[in-house]
Amino acid sequence: MAEKATKAKDKAQAAPAASGKPVKSTNPARYRLRNKYKTEIVPQLMKERGYKNVNQVPKIVKIVLNMRLGDIKDNSKSIQLAQAELESIAGQKSVLVKAKKSVSNFKLREGQSIAIKVTLRGEMAYEFFDKLVSIALPRVRDFRGISGKSFDGRGNYALGIKDQTIFPEISYELIEKIRGFDVDVVTTAETDEEAKVLLTKLGMPFKN
Repeated sequence: MAEKATKAKDKAQAAPAASGKPVKSTNPARYRLRNKYKTEIVPQLMKERGYKNVNQVPKIVKIVLNMRLGDIKDNSKSIQLAQAELESIAGQKSVLVKAKKSVSNFKLREGQSIAIKVTLRGEMAYEFFDKLVSIALPRVRDFRGISGKSFDGRGNYALGIKDQTIFPEISYELIEKIRGFDVDVVTTAETDEEAKVLLTKLGMPFKN
């Protein structure tokens, strides 16, 4: 019941984004994918899948970037560098995730910084997704697509980025070390199949 309530809430929050006119901006390229979703993808999905109105069409609610700190969680300088890199990639401020309790086996102390997180919504989410699929992923060495099986059973997709330098904001010569982070794409789709169709139309290069 809680999952259904969360989905309903996300749909209600995202509903205005699927209707109305395309976003206007002095930098049209920034909203390229969002406008394509509204003007092309929504009508396509309504026709192909029989949705009765735009509010039924699945959409991206948010994208969460999560970088685990691992061996640098005790190094404040490295944390600041990692935080600056993730913020540069996301185009938005990040938050530090703190340990809620101590775990001696993992040498973890309560209140210790364990991860860096950025939550992108609305225009920012679509802008990041566009950059991810059209610029960053194609820069991966010997790239042949990503797995189409990394859905969670509720219409959300998870992707692991192994190297932050695939993003144009990051210069290899200036980084401290190669860092990875997770990308979680949260949608209003009721099923994984619906979500996969949506992400495919948005440009996600699935290989299976």
